[in-house]
Amino acid sequence: MSTESKSLKIKKNKGFTLIEIMIVVAIIGILASIAVPNFMNFICKTRQIEAKKNLSILRSCEEAYRAIHDTYGSDLNKIGFTFSGASKYTYMFITSVNSSEFTAHTKGVIDGNDDIWAIDQNGILTNTTNACS
Repeated sequence: MSTESKSLKIKKNKGFTLIEIMIVVAIIGILASIAVPNFMNFICKTRQIEAKKNLSILRSCEEAYRAIHDTYGSDLNKIGFTFSGASKYTYMFITSVNSSEFTAHTKGVIDGNDDIWAIDQNGILTNTTNACS
């Protein structure tokens, strides 16, 4: 055998075949199709933590206001509800006619879907529209 044919054989044995590369790409695609939806759901649920935390703070502010004034407040600033940073949710609340009950609501949009939460004076947190389902 000549040296030229030996060097050609060595060059042919180096590297990957097209089918091997296609199999690796297919495996990566399958793993990504499983991981990406789970990751997006995790991101959505972490965004909902803002709503839950701020509604709990809003309820605490209302209870503190009621302890002083013997009635629930009707203005977010008046009851001392503030938060730092930009919020993905808007906050509002409704007090009863005699101001002995309230329900605080928050609405946000996550990935184009509405996410609506509420909390009442008893601390019962409800999710009427879930963007993460």
